[in-house]
Amino acid sequence: MIESKQREQINDLLNDYVWYIDTDRLEEWIEFFTDDCTYRVIPRENVEQNLPGVVILCENKNQLTDRIVSYREANEYNLHYDRHIISNPRIENGKGKNTFHVLSNYSVYQSNLDGETRLFSVGYYDDVIVYEGDTPKFKERTVVVDTFSIPTLLATPL
Repeated sequence: MIESKQREQINDLLNDYVWYIDTDRLEEWIEFFTDDCTYRVIPRENVEQNLPGVVILCENKNQLTDRIVSYREANEYNLHYDRHIISNPRIENGKGKNTFHVLSNYSVYQSNLDGETRLFSVGYYDDVIVYEGDTPKFKERTVVVDTFSIPTLLATPL
């Protein structure tokens, strides 16, 4: 059974995760992950057909850090603001003590500097969350995008 304190902490983790992306605090966003985390973005079609192809795969926190450094220093992308909306999560006990399996839907809107806003991505998060001490962190975050087509460069995390 999931304690109410753990449910609240996991909800805070999910909300803080998107808030840090949307407020461009990406260097701090990395701290929501364990050192040996996995972060992947995969199309729903590949999940349904059990195909291995992913859009993004980071297999530890150092690779997430490299992605943010590249975003800041090397990549060219359209300047924009993100706004994430997430659903109420479904939280279940996972495999192991203080491990949880969490599913939640998301949508991301992007606004460009010309003031145009569009729906950028829709899908769901499939997470394994573990506790490091008293703090929940993402051990695995799989972002399942509903369509393979991403309209522009996927610069910021989903």
